[in-house]
Amino acid sequence: MADDTSNPAAADAADDWAAAMAEQAIDTPASAPPPQPQKASFPELRADAQPAATSEQLDLVMDIPVTLSGELGRTKIQIRELLQLAQGSVVDLDRLAGEPMDVLVNGFLIARGEVVLVNDKFGIRLTDIVSPTERARRLA
Repeated sequence: MADDTSNPAAADAADDWAAAMAEQAIDTPASAPPPQPQKASFPELRADAQPAATSEQLDLVMDIPVTLSGELGRTKIQIRELLQLAQGSVVDLDRLAGEPMDVLVNGFLIARGEVVLVNDKFGIRLTDIVSPTERARRLA
């Protein structure tokens, strides 16, 4: 092994290590047994285990605003056709009459429903909620 005494930085590092080792020897009595490893305990993992949602955790998201929209259908038209639209014009959509409309939250499909009239106001009666699996599949 090469002699590092000619290098002052290496000699200082060796002195620092020696001082640290000596300090550790003072802090740990020679008669004390070495620490024994202990077995860690973890809760049993189950495939059906769900994290418990407390009301405090849910309260964090309850006041977050989202945009809920209902979509009757879609179509693509040229700007020329768009400019020719007037009161009473009919725009053909990609859905048939009586088909359920899409209910979107922040642009993501979450349900389907039908248009209803309640007290002279339009509403949506939800007929089908999209499952979390289906929502995840549509995102990918």
